[in-house]
Amino acid sequence: MNQERAKLFIRSLHSFVFAACLIAVSGAGTARADTSIEVVASFSILGDIVRQIGGDRVHVTTLVGPGEDAHVYQPTPADARTVAEARLLVVNGLGFEGWIDRLTKASGYEGRVVTATAGVKPLWVGESGHREIDPHAWQSLDNARIYVRNIAGGLAAVDPAGAETYRRNTTRYMEEIDAVEAQVRETIESLPAERRMVVTSHDAFGYLSAAYGIEFRAPVGFSTEAEPSAGDVARLIRQINREKIPAVFIDNISDRRLLDQIVRETGAQIGGTLYSDALSKAGGPADTHLDMMLHNIRTLVAALGD
Repeated sequence: MNQERAKLFIRSLHSFVFAACLIAVSGAGTARADTSIEVVASFSILGDIVRQIGGDRVHVTTLVGPGEDAHVYQPTPADARTVAEARLLVVNGLGFEGWIDRLTKASGYEGRVVTATAGVKPLWVGESGHREIDPHAWQSLDNARIYVRNIAGGLAAVDPAGAETYRRNTTRYMEEIDAVEAQVRETIESLPAERRMVVTSHDAFGYLSAAYGIEFRAPVGFSTEAEPSAGDVARLIRQINREKIPAVFIDNISDRRLLDQIVRETGAQIGGTLYSDALSKAGGPADTHLDMMLHNIRTLVAALGD
């Protein structure tokens, strides 16, 4: 009888210890989750910059993920719930996220919003009477520094205890930006000025053009939803033939059929894929903003310099 009671006691003790371990593990997971700041970024490039600055103190959800097109994105009820639970919402601004006001209203979000382009000098392009702001400001590393400062300020505002961490991460990341910009400029310098003409599938590289002296042409405007006229395409084909532009480039979020038509009619080669509005998936050639900048410049120079 004593042996049976002893066995029962041991089994009960094992059960108690196992349950206690489960509670401890569960509690530890909750504690870790509670210490991270929930941040929602509107698209993948912003999500990467937030992670670079926030590090382990943030949990970042990106609404428009790698390889996805923010121009045609449609918010879902799940996205509204995600935004509602965030401590910080980071958007590009300059009209890039045409859906953001609708989403924040649907979510009831009343927290802090960081507009990453606050302080950026916007590019205005287009014909007189129909001028638009180019929202793709992240294509300039000078502007990337503005993004970093704005995001770091927003993180410190919602998480004052992490301000020193954000300051250190910002300093480190700014040094990385400086190093990448030096590589970008050195790579471009290797390309003769007369060969710095690029044709891409949509017009997302105006800031890169202004910063680094490369001229871009595209049959489609800022938004991938835009449709070029037959006259626009014909003029671009004539320009490619006249200036003997050797290569055209697809961007990672555009339909390539129009560019294939241009290739057929000009004899130009497909020079490669550029990343414009979205990063590549993890492990791809452009899965961070700085990798994207290096990949694009190296792809351009490799194709145009031959």
